[in-house]
This record gives sequence, C-alpha cells and structure tokens, in this order.
Amino acid sequence: MNHNNPIMTDQATTLRAMGAAAAPSPASEKNRATRVYAITSGKGGVGKTAVTANIAVALAGLGKKVLILDADLGLANIDVVFGLAPKYNLNHFFAGEQELSAVLIEGPGGVKILPAGSGVQNFTRLDSLQKQRLLDGLDLMHNDFDFVLIDTEAGISENVTYFNTAAQEILVVTTPDPTAITDAYALMKLLSTQYHEKRFNLVVNQVQTDEEALDVYRKLTMVSNRYLDISIDFLGSIPADRQMIDAIRKQKVIVELYPTSRITAAFTQLAGTLCSEQITCAPKGGIQFFWKRLLDFGSRS
Repeated sequence: MNHNNPIMTDQATTLRAMGAAAAPSPASEKNRATRVYAITSGKGGVGKTAVTANIAVALAGLGKKVLILDADLGLANIDVVFGLAPKYNLNHFFAGEQELSAVLIEGPGGVKILPAGSGVQNFTRLDSLQKQRLLDGLDLMHNDFDFVLIDTEAGISENVTYFNTAAQEILVVTTPDPTAITDAYALMKLLSTQYHEKRFNLVVNQVQTDEEALDVYRKLTMVSNRYLDISIDFLGSIPADRQMIDAIRKQKVIVELYPTSRITAAFTQLAGTLCSEQITCAPKGGIQFFWKRLLDFGSRS
C-alpha cells in the first residue's frame, strides 16, 4: 500500500461504491458464508482493538454485515473504543443470566458487538461447557454475518489460543517495535507447534512508511521459513498518525471521525482486501465458529 499516493484520497469513496455494487440481494443472503477472523497480537499496546473496530466499520461501509466479539473477557475494550455503555455483556451470558441475543448491541455503521465484561476474573479461562455454549449461541443467532471479528486479549493465554484455533483465519497485528515483532513471532510459533495452525495474516500498525511495514513482514517471514512450517500473508499496514490518538481519546473510530484521512484510506483498503480474500470452505480441524454453515456453504459451492 502506498499511503503517500494522492489517489488514496479518493479510495474510500471508490471502495464504498464497489461494495454497494457488490452488496448481496436478499435472495442470496441465505447463501452467505460467514468469515471468522481472530484478530490477535503477541503483546499489548500495538493498537489491536482500534484496528479491529476500524476494520469493522470500514467493512460495514462496503455493505458487509459485521459482528465483533470482544474476547478479552477480563478487560473489556471494544465498547470503550466505540464509546458505548452496554447494559449486559458476555459475563452475563457465561453466567447463564442472559441469552446471547440480549447481550448484542449496535455500534457505528450498523456493526453488531458482543461486549466483554471488565474486572471479573471468572471467565478469563473458559471451560469446555462455556466454549460450547458460545459456539451454539452464535449458531442460533438469527442474524447472518459476512464477517465475525474476534478481538482477542493480548498474549498467549488459554482463551487466546482457543479463539485463534476456533476462527477460520488468524490476523496478527504488530508494530515495527522489536519487542512487538518478537512477541508476534512467539504467538505464531505457539499456535503452529502446539495447535498446528499453518496460515497467518499480518497487519503492521503504526508505520512511518510502506517500506517499514514490508521490512517487518520480511523479518517475520525469514525467521518463520527457517524454524516453522507456516505461511504468512501480508494484508497491509496502517500509518502512524496523531489523529488515531485523538479518535481513541474521543471514543470514536477514526474512519468515522476523519473519513478523508490517510488512515481511513488504509483501513478501507484493508477492508477491501478482506472482502477479496478467497473463502476457505474446509474447517481447519476441531471445533470452529459457524462450522455447520461453512460446511453447508462448501457443499453448495
């Protein structure tokens, strides 16, 4: 991605028009396959939650139905980024007090959100019954989604590995900071060696230039080719800009607060890339979100 290209200023409008043209008809919505991305990072402080929120709103701007699942079950963040105050959260669902539909709230652009609770340790390690209830609850929801974005907590906890292995795709967010790169590699190494994950997607946040982002990708690819049996797809980068700090402080997503900014152009291009990705019609193995729908879609394709 070339963030310095003047054409980028018109890209958000162009991609929205493309998304509107490609919007599914009601008749075709039954044939929708839900794409589930776990958005994850090796360490905190790389902007993963802000990336998740802005990708979601950018996808909605392209006519996609999007659900965000806040999987940081001990330290809720997504509702804070959006400036929302939900009455219920996933803690109420896991405690058996509310159905998943009661927890669901709406954010900017029609994005649906399943917010996590905060300051409650009970659910920072889900048991098998709670995991199955979540799988069943999502499958029973009447809404059909084009994309489900799971905002995992940072690090390599049991919940992090569960949500990454249950998602169809893993999107790793890092920055050019050496510790962030090292921790991103450590996460991919764990998921590869212990959980047999082979495919990863990479977004490099807070970059000064496109070349800096590609350098991060090259470093991760070089070391993974040497020591791991995985593939890493570079999806794009997000430029560093003080406008992002301003948006977080105002509890607004930058794609809405600054629609003509180069960061918004980058998020819109990233959303377009996700829309153009080939749908994987075969589960990776084990339990997965929307696996029944995925298999059903695969049988029709």
